[in-house]
Amino acid sequence: MTSLLLASASPARLATLRAAGLDPHVLVSGVDEPAVVERYGVTDAEDVCLVLAKAKAEAVAGSEEVPEDALVLGCDSVLAFDGGEGVEVLGKPADAADATARWRAMRGRSGVLHTGHWLIDVRDPAEGGSGATLGGVASVTVHFADVSDAEVEAYVATGEPLAVAGAFTLDGLGGAFVRGVEGDPHAVVGVSLPLVRDLAREAGVLWTDLWAPRG
Repeated sequence: MTSLLLASASPARLATLRAAGLDPHVLVSGVDEPAVVERYGVTDAEDVCLVLAKAKAEAVAGSEEVPEDALVLGCDSVLAFDGGEGVEVLGKPADAADATARWRAMRGRSGVLHTGHWLIDVRDPAEGGSGATLGGVASVTVHFADVSDAEVEAYVATGEPLAVAGAFTLDGLGGAFVRGVEGDPHAVVGVSLPLVRDLAREAGVLWTDLWAPRG
């Protein structure tokens, strides 16, 4: 058996992995995201989400709480949106006013959500561990509905957009405000199952070996 440890507090990521047959352990990294981005000196959306995912995975992989049979997965999402004055890289909104302004800019338009993934194999090489540390980015184009001011205000008032990158969800209250996506919809939720499968395979672990035992 090989287990997966998710280095993220995201309930949507955990729910997605569980729905796919896994039962991950969870250990939140507590990484200072602005400090990480500044240290790496990255500005491109794909680079930002990847270095943050890597930092989260590395921070957790060194913990004594990590099971010896684990693959540690760090994830991070950012939205790249061109509001007419150049592409902005957007994480979680700073506050309700920020979320409202974003939605007024995004409605009726499209952006690209980039989700970085980083996988670290902490298993003992003597027990089949690969020592792998590798990552990748899943990018999805998101088309937003032309929502009204009243809908934006009601949505922001729920608090949901304040807790997620890009100020929207696909699997929650914001789902009705997304006209469609081009790419892996799981990546919009925060974790691309096909990409995690590919990373695990590169580490020498079959996706089906990560499934939780079935009664």
